Amino acid sequence: MSIDLRQALAELPLVAILRGLEPENALAVGQILVDGGFRIIEVPLNSPRPLDSIERLVQGFGARALIGAGTVLQPADVGHVRDAGGRLIVMPHSDPRIIGEAKAQGLTCLPGVATPTEGFAALAAGADGLKLFPAEAIPPAVVKAWRAVFPPETLLLPVGGITPERMADYLAAGASGFGLGSALFHPELTTADVQTRANAFASAIDGGTS
Repeated sequence: MSIDLRQALAELPLVAILRGLEPENALAVGQILVDGGFRIIEVPLNSPRPLDSIERLVQGFGARALIGAGTVLQPADVGHVRDAGGRLIVMPHSDPRIIGEAKAQGLTCLPGVATPTEGFAALAAGADGLKLFPAEAIPPAVVKAWRAVFPPETLLLPVGGITPERMADYLAAGASGFGLGSALFHPELTTADVQTRANAFASAIDGGTS
């Protein structure tokens, strides 16, 4: 049985964003992340041969992790991600066409929103959770205000500029998890570097939720 979004977030509320990942490195990076407890991995579609990377990650870890694409900008991309085995659609914006296509194909969808108006519209369109982007413009005080008005089960995931040191305040404000970009992975890092960073994020979550 494949892992779903809420189960994955319950195990470790972190989304690994692997922008720039080369398919040849997908299994090595994926192994580090999955062994480190990560259960959600996205490969942005503006990465080199992203569908190849998604397919390799799904083949290697699809039973243990929710894997899919980020930076999904066109409804037609949803089918390509699904055909590669991906089950997650993430985007920097909120396009009801993409949300609708993702849900029609049985995929999990996390659109990007920056205001409550966008957030409520995304939920009405069928979004499974909300990517708060860019988090640099949505500090913990704003997340706390959102948490007061959105349905309590709403998943709120700040993305953008998140570091281990910044997570505790967001968690206290009601964040459900985080998307991690270049502070976790970029193509110039060695696998040892990625492992060190992954461990630091996982440890910060343990500290922030204990």
